[in-house]
Parts: sequence; C-alpha cells; structure tokens
Amino acid sequence: MRTLPLTLAAALAATLLLTACDDGKTGDDDAKNADPANGSACAIGDLGVEVGAGAAPAAGDTGNVTVTLTNQGAQCTLKGFPAVDLAAEDSTTSVSPVEGAKAQPLTLGKGGTTSFTITYVRGEAGSAKSLAVRKASFTLPGAPEDAHDLTWSYGEVARRDGGGAAQASVSGFESSGD
Repeated sequence: MRTLPLTLAAALAATLLLTACDDGKTGDDDAKNADPANGSACAIGDLGVEVGAGAAPAAGDTGNVTVTLTNQGAQCTLKGFPAVDLAAEDSTTSVSPVEGAKAQPLTLGKGGTTSFTITYVRGEAGSAKSLAVRKASFTLPGAPEDAHDLTWSYGEVARRDGGGAAQASVSGFESSGD
C-alpha cells in the first residue's frame, strides 16, 4: 500500500522539477521550430519543380495536374496545403483544398520529394460558365510571398454553379519514394 503514495510523490516531484526549469522564455531552437519563417519551412527557391498532367479531354471531364517538388536545399517542413490560384485574363480564383482533407506536416530531407495534385473539371471553350485559365501559381505554407507560376495548357476550367469560383481542388502534400 506504500507504493502508491511513493509513486505519487515521485511524480509530483518530477513535475515540480520540470516546471521549475521553465523560465517562460522561448529558446532559439523553440523559436525556429515554431516559426516556419525562421528556416524550417520549405522555400520555392530550394525546390525543383516538375509538372505532369492527365488533362481532361473534353468539357465536363475531370483532369489532374500533379506538381512534384524535390528538395535541393537543407531539410525543411511543409505544414499545411499549397495555396493555388488560377488566373485568366480578367480574373483570378483561389483553389480550395479537397473537401474533408486534413494537412499533415511533412519533412523533406535534401533530395526528398513530395507532390500535390490540382484536380479540375474542364469547361466548355468560350462559355461564360468557364474560366479561360492561362496560368496557375502556387505558394507553399510558411512562404506565401514566394510564388511559382505554371503555364496552364489544359483547357478552360468549369465554374461552380455556372459562375464564380473554378471547379477545382488541391490535394495535400503526399510523400514520394521510400
């Protein structure tokens, strides 16, 4: 019966010892890990970018544009979704993440790869219910000021409900390789 009070006393002493060490200040390592702008977030300039597409052949069909990123710099982390915009001559629309998807943090070592996919519904050429996309641009979480542009050659993109936002979504980052 003495084991329980001794175990409880030891646990309480350990808790007090650990909290006594915390001065309420954040150390340099804590700040680097908590703030992606301090070097842990992946930056476009440190990544190779390759694009592969399974273009939608006709209006109403679904197509995919897969962007593969290869880390050419120091280890970095992606926390969140890529931010994707589709631009036409007269408007730009943001692409939402796949409905119900949850972003998982992903750490890339030097040479590590990841990919994300933009899925879209092809629109009818020349229709007011379509967006004549000419360019897609994306940024990475933690580095919103650093965009990468892609020429869009996959046809027009249908608009939701015949107007407004594009019928498109973006996946989270997916692990590649081992």
